[in-house]
Amino acid sequence: MTSTEFLPPMIEGVSASKVFLPKTSPAPDSVYQYLCQQFAHIAPAEWQQRFADGLIYDAAGNILTVDAPYNENSHVFYYRFLAHEIPVPFEHKVLFENEHLLVIDKPHFLTISPTGQYVQETLLVRLKKQTGNEFLTPIHRLDRETAGVVLFSKQVASRAIYQEMFAKREVKKTYHAIAPFHTDLTFPCYTRYRMEKGEPFYTMQVVEGKINSETEIDLIEHDAAWGKYELKPTTGKQHQLRLHLSSLGIAIKNDPFYPTVQHKREDDFSAPLQLLAKHLSFIDPLSGQAMAFSSHFELTL
Repeated sequence: MTSTEFLPPMIEGVSASKVFLPKTSPAPDSVYQYLCQQFAHIAPAEWQQRFADGLIYDAAGNILTVDAPYNENSHVFYYRFLAHEIPVPFEHKVLFENEHLLVIDKPHFLTISPTGQYVQETLLVRLKKQTGNEFLTPIHRLDRETAGVVLFSKQVASRAIYQEMFAKREVKKTYHAIAPFHTDLTFPCYTRYRMEKGEPFYTMQVVEGKINSETEIDLIEHDAAWGKYELKPTTGKQHQLRLHLSSLGIAIKNDPFYPTVQHKREDDFSAPLQLLAKHLSFIDPLSGQAMAFSSHFELTL
């Protein structure tokens, strides 16, 4: 990076996205035309509004208009904002912070990173606005529906070191879940399945083949209908805990995906998924110190 390279500012917690303008034939008439072609899922009127709001920059930092010419082998920056977002009426808590890490207690219903219909109403953008640090990056993920402990990297220089902990499975994670109590199941038990993409595409399914997901499950307490379970995954597949419990015949309470998809309104916050990332621990790869964090949230029968 040269000292003269333009770095677009963070606006309302949103960092700019960078798009390369390749050599194409025929070349688009304008940057606007190319963006409409490249991102067909975004309405042309939305791109027009972003140009009108001064949210499109060229590589030198000049604000572009909707008729700005297409300059091949260069790049532009744009910002993503949504006209209408459903407010998520739950707040995160900071559990710990040091030079490298920010540890957050995430509430239910809050998506971690901008996606789909959420930008401002995401944990990452909230934290960027709160801290002013546009280099914040989640080191691992929790589903929108799942609450609990999640780690963010504060520095680009040390980010990969902490990401590697998760890749090497050096982080111990403990979850709590509320699910039906069945007298014919014995705990503790170990579930081992092969998981692949399911239908619809945003779900997962158990299939035959080499095992790629494993969870230790124990029963903490129960009443006649429900049990509170402790889950310790040794792998980190998408929806692993939700699918593993469902495959035992005890799908997590209020799960909208398993065993069957049940679409809910986006503004329905009445029945949170009863899954909580309760504890997380590891040896800090930089300091060598033992680190352990627990969510303040509790699941009850």
